[in-house]
Amino acid sequence: MELTERTVSSQTIFQGRIIRVDMDQVELPDGKTADREVVYHPGGVAVLALDRDNSVSLVRQFRYPIRQELLELPAGKLDHGAEEDRLLGAKRELSEETGLEAEKWTYLGHTLASPGFCDEALHMYLAQGLTRKKQHLDEDEFLDVVTMPFQQLVEQVMDGTITDAKTVATTLKVKVLLGL
Repeated sequence: MELTERTVSSQTIFQGRIIRVDMDQVELPDGKTADREVVYHPGGVAVLALDRDNSVSLVRQFRYPIRQELLELPAGKLDHGAEEDRLLGAKRELSEETGLEAEKWTYLGHTLASPGFCDEALHMYLAQGLTRKKQHLDEDEFLDVVTMPFQQLVEQVMDGTITDAKTVATTLKVKVLLGL
């Protein structure tokens, strides 16, 4: 069965600093039409920074859309979308948020945040061989750095304490990759 939906028309209904929202009309596989609201996002990076003692640096920050603090991996949007080198973006975000720099970087692939309405791709990295420098947050960024053993992070992912999708996916990829 052909499952592709074809765009009939598209109208931008919101253009923000980070996202764009379009209202599209699509032709369904059976020939009928339907509306699709689509959020376009430049994409992002997430970094699991693992030190030689198998501890991980996370950030605790308030997330306004859900009105609560979350514990999650250092992460951020790609400032120039697909044109920005993902590794450079990951290095920038790790340095800004935690003050850490890494000698070894492993790309873990990407995950789609919520493909039912958004095109955001989150690129995941493992950073090792860490050196602590000075944290330099963006002017509108407020967070605390939290360090915990990797195994504790895995337990919190598995028991539902940590629910942030990029943190869950990256943690489980690293667990399988390194056999921890």
